[in-house]
Amino acid sequence: MTPDLVSELMRHLLREAMILAAPILLATALLSFLLSLVQTLTSLQDQSLTSVPRLLAVTTILLVGMPWFVERMVTYTRTLLGDFHRYVG
Repeated sequence: MTPDLVSELMRHLLREAMILAAPILLATALLSFLLSLVQTLTSLQDQSLTSVPRLLAVTTILLVGMPWFVERMVTYTRTLLGDFHRYVG
């Protein structure tokens, strides 16, 4: 296995990881911003006001998006195993 092939594999792996993590990270960042804005405007500084909605949002996104996440990972795995002959030998 050449160094170029290893870097190509790592590039594809990191790309897939970013694509899979993006919806959760973007929703959490946006929700955190909105909750911080509400806390600042209302002067409520309770930690559970930010933790519980974020946890619910992440859980909802994972449950709703699970078919897409699994399909994406299966496609990547099939592609990786389909090209296995390139990596060995």
